[in-house]
Amino acid sequence: MYRYDEFDQAFVDERVAQFRGQVERRLNGELTEDQFKPLRLMNGVYLQLHAYMLRIAIPYGTMSADQMRMQAFIARKYDRGYGHFTTRQNLQFHWPALKDIPDILDDLAKVEMHAIQTSGNCIRNVTADQFAGAAADEIVDPRPYAEILRQWSSLHPEFVFLPRKFKIAVTGAERDRAAIQVHDIGIQAKRNEAGEIGFAIYVGGGLGRTPMIAHKIRDFLPEGDLLSYVEAILRVYNLFGRRDNKYKARIKILVHETGADEIRRQVEEEWQRIRHSALALPEDEVRRIQDYFAVPADLAPRPATSVVLDRARAANKSLDNWIEQNVVPHRISGHAIATVSLKPIGGTPGDATADQMDLIADLAERYSHDEIRVSHEQNLVLPHLALDDLPAVYDALAEAGLATPNAGLVTDIIACPGLDYCALANARSIPIAQRISERFDNHERQSEIGDLKIKISGCINACGHHHVGHIGILGVEKKGEEFYQLTLGGSGDETASIGEIIGKGFASDEVVDAVETLVDTYLEHRESADEDFLAAYRRLGQAPFKDALYGTA
Repeated sequence: MYRYDEFDQAFVDERVAQFRGQVERRLNGELTEDQFKPLRLMNGVYLQLHAYMLRIAIPYGTMSADQMRMQAFIARKYDRGYGHFTTRQNLQFHWPALKDIPDILDDLAKVEMHAIQTSGNCIRNVTADQFAGAAADEIVDPRPYAEILRQWSSLHPEFVFLPRKFKIAVTGAERDRAAIQVHDIGIQAKRNEAGEIGFAIYVGGGLGRTPMIAHKIRDFLPEGDLLSYVEAILRVYNLFGRRDNKYKARIKILVHETGADEIRRQVEEEWQRIRHSALALPEDEVRRIQDYFAVPADLAPRPATSVVLDRARAANKSLDNWIEQNVVPHRISGHAIATVSLKPIGGTPGDATADQMDLIADLAERYSHDEIRVSHEQNLVLPHLALDDLPAVYDALAEAGLATPNAGLVTDIIACPGLDYCALANARSIPIAQRISERFDNHERQSEIGDLKIKISGCINACGHHHVGHIGILGVEKKGEEFYQLTLGGSGDETASIGEIIGKGFASDEVVDAVETLVDTYLEHRESADEDFLAAYRRLGQAPFKDALYGTA
């Protein structure tokens, strides 16, 4: 993991002190709410329906045990005993008092964390593959480059007040687990035929009111040119992005209206002007950052199979189910990566209690070389587990209600906080997610259905990524009532696509039945158990699903 140097620590400490003064002036009336709003947003503080909300940055989704324990401490002392992990690999506290937020930020700074640029029209938290540095299919570890981008973008003087918020995601595997094609900039780290590291660059993706898939504008950017090229993109956007209409201010609209070829030309032209400036990445500096992310020294190869694990699986069906669904191969023999589901049946997707956070910290420290990851799918990950240790890890998770074996299945639902918390929402997301998971509360049935991603948003801003759900659910308000519009065929992986609206919306008491009808229709029409929902939809099209929902009339 990256560790703060003296500059980093001073930078964050000074920002906390600055914001403490701003909060004091707001509380004593020297600042109005309108004056305070841009200041709090730049420090991750929102005003939601019922209280302030603090969004904490977790750069590229990586945390240490001590950092997770601090989240548990904050949840107990300043909130209501839990936190909410988001699709941006952040953590949100929904109930802090404004007077306490400077103290929270001060506590965060003690463990090298902050809330800077988790809101506002700036470059937000840089996200990455949650299996980075551990995945068996990884070509390049994306975390060093995400860290370089984080350092470059923090309070960048030219990009603090962009036309609109700006999001960057990085991956280093053929399998895209970071949804890079639905980001303002998506970066795929790769190697050319000579073995040199470089990047494919995607621009203009995004969800929200106008969902779009990004365009690839460069297939291979040399490693040393990463910052200069990304800066060139931001300069073009900052100069030409619309500021007259916030709904048309994202870079995706600029790319759409200007054309990807013209954007590519403008970016390349700007890049040539700045390529050999101070933005050129020195190789020794890249290697210095990479050293922070070296494989733990004691993470040595072990036998590829574990007698301990095999015996435990044979004796415990629940453990066997969890291994089958939530555990994937590690790049180092004798190890594995485990997804800790924050989607218990009937629970709130992404929520974790303080006690659960403490447990995850303990397990990470004891078994996972002090590393924890947050996925954009609102789960946690223990990335470096020995196969021999999996039964003990499972037992501890099961006792804490964290061993639901549903990673990637129909009950592993992404959902935004919705109308239960958010002032922008039109409908509730959490109750719909809870009722769907309860409807499919049978592991054998979930396994039969297979890979199926359901994503729910409470408004068009799409914080629940519904546009790229295999089944997407959008909450809307209609004559004072909550209705839900369904989309099918979305995907956020390397085959990225935007879901298509299937037809008229469903009332709150109808939508779970509608989802079950879609699932049953898929099971009826799939060619084999190996054809998942998305593949079947792409082969069949809307017709059978629409007929099942609305009738052939």
